[in-house]
Amino acid sequence: MKTIMVNPKTVTRQWKLIDAEGKPLGRVASAAARLLMGKHKAIYSPNVDTGDFVVIINAGKVGITGKKAQQKQYFHHTGHIGGERWISYEALMAKHPTEPLMEAIWGMLPHSSLGKKMLKKLKIYAGAEQPHAAQHLETVTIDF
Repeated sequence: MKTIMVNPKTVTRQWKLIDAEGKPLGRVASAAARLLMGKHKAIYSPNVDTGDFVVIINAGKVGITGKKAQQKQYFHHTGHIGGERWISYEALMAKHPTEPLMEAIWGMLPHSSLGKKMLKKLKIYAGAEQPHAAQHLETVTIDF
């Protein structure tokens, strides 16, 4: 039996659609990360980007449980001394409704140049409208 070496030029990419309305944040993020990495394909290789394009709609209606809306905190640093900035999930959703989902997906991808290439194939929209109808999106259902 021969080992198949994946060539990035021969990888065929499809467009997948995920509707996040009412679904848990982590479940949507893990399903999207799996599709972006290409782990659902038989030709998956950890050193080659074999994943598909992923479009997520209704990201502003993604669900979380318990008191996470008030208690979950997102951190960034301005780069200056004492420049720590914290923002709650609730405030971040009011300001940028797609950002919590983007942060969750980025946390599940490799933190390298390959992971950044994978993240460029992700399109997130807060509402149900998306401009990718010409790509003939295949709907992905998330079982939880």
